Amino acid sequence: MTKKYRVAVVGATGAVGREMVHQLEERNFPVGDLLLLASSRSAGTTLEFHGESVLVKEATPDQFEGVEIALFSAGGKVSKMLAPEAVKRGAVVIDNSNAFRMEEEVPLVVPEVNEGEIFKHKGIIANPNCSTIQMVVALKPLRDRLGLKRVIVSTYQAVSGAGAKAVAELMEESKAILAGTPVEAKILPVASLPVKHQIAFNAIPQIDVFQENGFTLEEMKMVRETKKIFGDPSIQVAATCVRIPVRTGHSESVYVETKEPIPDLAVVRKWLTEAPGVVVVDQPEEQRYPMATDAEGKREVFVGRIRKDLNNDNGLHLWIVSDNLLKGAAWNAVQIAERLIAR
Repeated sequence: MTKKYRVAVVGATGAVGREMVHQLEERNFPVGDLLLLASSRSAGTTLEFHGESVLVKEATPDQFEGVEIALFSAGGKVSKMLAPEAVKRGAVVIDNSNAFRMEEEVPLVVPEVNEGEIFKHKGIIANPNCSTIQMVVALKPLRDRLGLKRVIVSTYQAVSGAGAKAVAELMEESKAILAGTPVEAKILPVASLPVKHQIAFNAIPQIDVFQENGFTLEEMKMVRETKKIFGDPSIQVAATCVRIPVRTGHSESVYVETKEPIPDLAVVRKWLTEAPGVVVVDQPEEQRYPMATDAEGKREVFVGRIRKDLNNDNGLHLWIVSDNLLKGAAWNAVQIAERLIAR
């Protein structure tokens, strides 16, 4: 008989939290008891799970009694406060925030890339940043065979990465512009900062707050997380992260410099096609390449526009697209939970 687990989803009413619940249902995860937790504002609402309404309760330390797996997607402050409480009560926490990612004793996991790290946890496993996840899934087959020297990435990130309010703002601004009425930006680029910019019909080259080195926190997450996931601090990584008026699905232009020369592109495509979690869409002569609209609602990472660099035998260009709410967040977390219980 299959063991069933008491599972908690923290931040259950947010965009990622709802997707976590949906993924648990779609994957027929062996949930014996599902506990949905959120802020006091959201407590009292209900979510559907396998045809039944489940009441959302306020997230407090006592709620974690008897919980075996806790999926967190409620922001760094909540994770810092409640994740240790869940662990203290016997749960394994899979956390989607930035709270623990760079802590030495916390595994930072993308199952297709470094599954073995899952089993080194001391109670908390971190989900990487959405833009990092899709990139490392696509780069792993190249790193395994050729080594990685340098990665330069420019991202084109969907507004759903900034939450449901940002998606609503995109829709409202778009309607206002098309109707010829004034636009008032309230959320982006960063809700907590005073200056706001229109996202509709625009591209904002800022995701998260700027650091002293001139890079944003989102960009530095990609730098640090890529090195940690691959276990190689020598990889040179630089990122420019841009918010664009797309609802769901992050796109990335990636230039990678390998230690060994790039072989024939047919060989590269074969490696990528055979890599777990990767779908190659690369028929430029038919105008077929990955797009956010095609990736939405899918768990895979899509790769196309595969080209050798014009000047460097070790240089390769890729276009990488994935659903930021699924592989970039909810699905990666549930996938970690699946691998965890498989042991």
